[in-house]
Amino acid sequence: MSTPDGPPPPYDPYGQGGQNQGGQNEGRNQGQQPDQGPVIYPPPGTQPGGGQPGQGWGTAPQGGYAPPPQDPYAHLRRDHPKATTSLVLGIVGLVLCGIAAPFAWSYGKKAMNEIDASQGILGGRGQAQAGYILGIIGTVLLVIGLLAGFLIVIFAIIGASTASVSS
Repeated sequence: MSTPDGPPPPYDPYGQGGQNQGGQNEGRNQGQQPDQGPVIYPPPGTQPGGGQPGQGWGTAPQGGYAPPPQDPYAHLRRDHPKATTSLVLGIVGLVLCGIAAPFAWSYGKKAMNEIDASQGILGGRGQAQAGYILGIIGTVLLVIGLLAGFLIVIFAIIGASTASVSS
């Protein structure tokens, strides 16, 4: 908002030209005379509240300025396809079929590495990490189950052979 014959006018947060003319801004300038108070200039290249030029003016409910959005491209981010796959395989491997657990572990680790390497372009790290952890737990339970089954078979063979030898 510069004029052709000089510098831009000073920033006036209440739009009153530096004077309190009553009405809507009456309560904001309590204890100040109409012509007193500093003129506030925004930093060059920014707007109040830390926004960049062209983003618009946002006001918070108490009359202050709203902070800029945290991640303006979050709606464009898509989840990594292996993230959901690892989560599903982790749940299936833990609940239904333990053979799926090592695949969940592998898919989850690969997905987390690719998400970290994408520098914020890909999302779904939480799903990938959950699948990774479920895959580890399911794999440990699978190994324990296989060892227990193997030991039961060995003891059954030993017990059957000693029973046939003694009779």
